[in-house]
Amino acid sequence: MGVIGWGITPDAVAQNMEIFLRNPSENPEDHIKDYLDKMNHFNEPHVDDVHINSILYKVFQSTVMRFRRLEQFVGHGNFQILSFDDGLEFARKNSQVGKFSGKEIRFLEMIFYAEAQQYGFLGQKHLNKITDRINTKEVTKIPHTGNYLFRGIPFETYKKIKQQVGEQVILTSGIRGIMKQFLLFLNNAYRKKGNLSLASRSLAPPGYSFHSNGDFDVGQAGFGILNFAEQFTSTEVYEKLNELGYLTLRYPKNNLLGVRYEPWHIKVSS
Repeated sequence: MGVIGWGITPDAVAQNMEIFLRNPSENPEDHIKDYLDKMNHFNEPHVDDVHINSILYKVFQSTVMRFRRLEQFVGHGNFQILSFDDGLEFARKNSQVGKFSGKEIRFLEMIFYAEAQQYGFLGQKHLNKITDRINTKEVTKIPHTGNYLFRGIPFETYKKIKQQVGEQVILTSGIRGIMKQFLLFLNNAYRKKGNLSLASRSLAPPGYSFHSNGDFDVGQAGFGILNFAEQFTSTEVYEKLNELGYLTLRYPKNNLLGVRYEPWHIKVSS
């Protein structure tokens, strides 16, 4: 693992996580079969999943709680594009959030700079530094959604979708900066009792999300959380998006990126 500021060797860090590695002698066909089984049962634990162990679990837990308080403090919309440095500063200045401890910061650095393929996520990394930030001059806030989109192709694509599909289509998730992706990913892992592999099958680890450079999610008005489930394919919005050619999916069925099927994800960036 690549680690910044952890103060210990990569070998010592590796002891805090099981490493996702396929045995070279394993039959490739068996490996693919096992992989597809995991994707078809993406929300279930598997025997070789990578977990945060007891040594780091208290730090992991306190970090998640602090992220939740931070989002509440800065507001849902602002949190979407909050940078790592600004997030630390807001937390330091607000007693209700509380300053991120040195252990918490080192934990976040470890998560960010780890190779996500070690726990089964095989997608491309787009933000290579934990301090990378969203240029606020390049974004626009979408009214009544709490989300932002990048100006240019992403925003124009969304406008066309709204014009062609109608008011029943809604923007469910736009730009996600590093802090937002941290919260989504770690929240998911926390609900899964520290299972990073299980979390990564539904959410890209921080730095790996295409939401950081153009992609966005849409849904059917009134469909709620099911907009992020395969049931979305039963909606009128999905049918219209498919007819209009907007669903060149980032994560189709049986993709080899370690990510579940996402029929709601609008692919914009290359």
